[in-house]
Amino acid sequence: MARVLVTGAGSGLGFGAARELVEDGHTVVGHVRSLDRADDLRAVLGDRGSILAAELADDEQVRALAEKVRSAGGVDAVIHNAGVVDGRDLLPVNVVAPYVLTALVPAERVVFLSSGMHRGGHPRLDGLDWSGERRTATYSDTKLMVTALAAALPRYRPGVFSNAVDPGWVPTRMGGAHAPDDLELGHRTQVWLAEGEDPATRTSAYWHHQRPQRPHPAALDEAFQDRLVDALAQHTGLSLR
Repeated sequence: MARVLVTGAGSGLGFGAARELVEDGHTVVGHVRSLDRADDLRAVLGDRGSILAAELADDEQVRALAEKVRSAGGVDAVIHNAGVVDGRDLLPVNVVAPYVLTALVPAERVVFLSSGMHRGGHPRLDGLDWSGERRTATYSDTKLMVTALAAALPRYRPGVFSNAVDPGWVPTRMGGAHAPDDLELGHRTQVWLAEGEDPATRTSAYWHHQRPQRPHPAALDEAFQDRLVDALAQHTGLSLR
């Protein structure tokens, strides 16, 4: 059985992924923004997991989260589920935090939450404010970046299976109550990839409902991937190697 870190596990897709992992017999480290909002997750995890709180827009809290995960024995897989859809925290939460956690928390399987909207993103890095003091990127931009990061990771860490998932437009707090896609299918691909039991998951690709899809060409452009990783390494002082 696997031990899996799920960010944004307090609600929506992350909550569903955490619940399904526990039902499948795995151990979950569930990340939430605040322990005050963790009652539902606590009930689902029972004695099969633990809960850690951190504000992912705060670099110090992200690094503290990583240290707590490592000191508790590490994990086999990470699902980078947490994200925001608007505001100044787009880059810190959607891109920088997953990068920092990836750099500091080794795992054999890494799953990044992407979006079909990543295809509207722009592969530009000049002028970005990674700190979030100013909003300098769109939601689509950030999802293109994490899709590229997912594709790049196996080159930097051979032996790691790194995948990006488009969950569809699902009825979460972010997607809205009337979103038309299937919430269960949305998180099932994340769980399937994190478990790594199906031989089909032992790859690195972009997925929608357990089927590989072709992402934005920039996500597969190694030159763009390397520029992105270099920019994040310079901002954070952390290397993926």
